[in-house]
Amino acid sequence: MGGSAPIFRSETQTGPPGGAGGGVAAAPRGLWYLAMPGMRLRRGTAVHRTLLDEPVLIGRDKAGKVFAMRDICPHRAMPLSAGRFDGETVTCAYHGWQFGTDGVCRAIPSLVEDTAKNIRLDRIGVKSYPCREVQHLVWVYFGDDAGSGDEGLPPIPEMPVRGRPGIAETLELECHFDDAVIGLIDPAHGAYVHRTWLWRSSKTLKEKAKRYAPSDLGFTMVRHTPSDNSRIIRLLRGQKTVEIGFRLPGVRVEHMTLGDRHYYVGLTAMTPIAEYRTAMHHVMYWSHPLMTLAKPLVVPATRNFLNQDRTAMNLQREGRKKSDAAMLLPDADTPAKWYLALKKELAASRAEGRDFRNPVTETVLRWRS
Repeated sequence: MGGSAPIFRSETQTGPPGGAGGGVAAAPRGLWYLAMPGMRLRRGTAVHRTLLDEPVLIGRDKAGKVFAMRDICPHRAMPLSAGRFDGETVTCAYHGWQFGTDGVCRAIPSLVEDTAKNIRLDRIGVKSYPCREVQHLVWVYFGDDAGSGDEGLPPIPEMPVRGRPGIAETLELECHFDDAVIGLIDPAHGAYVHRTWLWRSSKTLKEKAKRYAPSDLGFTMVRHTPSDNSRIIRLLRGQKTVEIGFRLPGVRVEHMTLGDRHYYVGLTAMTPIAEYRTAMHHVMYWSHPLMTLAKPLVVPATRNFLNQDRTAMNLQREGRKKSDAAMLLPDADTPAKWYLALKKELAASRAEGRDFRNPVTETVLRWRS
């Protein structure tokens, strides 16, 4: 790579004009947010991201370790992503100030020797965010209670998988973060939003009854035999069970066992970008060889499926410009109620300096889909 050629890829994301406030403010802090799949970040490179309305530079050093820092030089507010990264040092494009991957200033080229003696470079720096790569996913911690160390930070969501994901897709939704998360956990929209031969039609709705239980910072649809909504699921032979979990801030994990040996795990995470723009990350892991053979078909089908969700959320955003309607009915809308209650309890527990008390109670929900 070398240090002479620009290797940043600018991927600035800005929200659409108009609309009320609160999109990013709705996202709880003090938690890990999925920033990007690790496969998209090569060694010795860095990229710009806007996360929680904050400009962030995310990179991978020569040793393969990921890092994140505020994408603004403290000197004259030049975006650091406009400069260069040689695998060890970030150099500002304006005056050549240099920063380590920990955000600490290493050099100011314009200083003469006598002046440099009176400047404490270790006291000059860029805000550094805790950044970790777990199971080939890059997570960034947003909170005012910690530096870049691990001490006191909550655990990063981990899944029962091995190896790299088979599919990793990211789409941007033009919607409020809360609407994106509520859409993520809504169990009743599939037959209407996902109009495809792979999915059951709205003309063949069936009654569902699923048991839910509280889990870490969220709730879980208890392991059960999956329904036959999807034709893809019906194609996979052998006994199948599935468990679907949700946790704050907006992470849904579906874990399906396929017989005694194989599994499928799908993670979908919502990450706020700006007030009315949210990133939807969808990552799929599997061990079944048939799914690997079918990947050329699964990839376009997955993209189509996700695009249908994006279209629905973007249309809802148009309605949100005129109305804040949120009629939450029993059962199918209960996960949405739980999400709002979980956020409220998390904020209250922190404000009061006490342990988090999960407001979700074990119950069976029933709906038609």
